[in-house]
Amino acid sequence: METFVQKIILIFFTAFGLLTGASLVGSLSAVLVREPPVSVMLKLAQEIKIWAIVAAIGGTFSTFEILESGILQGEIKSLIKQLLYILSSITGAQVGYYLIINLVGGKG
Repeated sequence: METFVQKIILIFFTAFGLLTGASLVGSLSAVLVREPPVSVMLKLAQEIKIWAIVAAIGGTFSTFEILESGILQGEIKSLIKQLLYILSSITGAQVGYYLIINLVGGKG
């Protein structure tokens, strides 16, 4: 069983990897269809960000169920955990986005 810190790190790097991997590999398609890879990479990084966040936290309704029980039933500990998982996912995706912007020359 993974600990809370392990899960936070796993979620962060999952969101980071999804965003950077999709942007980098997706830009290869631009080469194949003779489009500028840099602009395609930036566009993909912007468009995939929300999906990287959702996929990193599991992409299911369990997160929303836990948030609901935390708010309505007063389970503050589980509410705080879920909020930290979401924050970790958002941070991972944002760090990946900044990495892509810096790779293409800071044009974001």
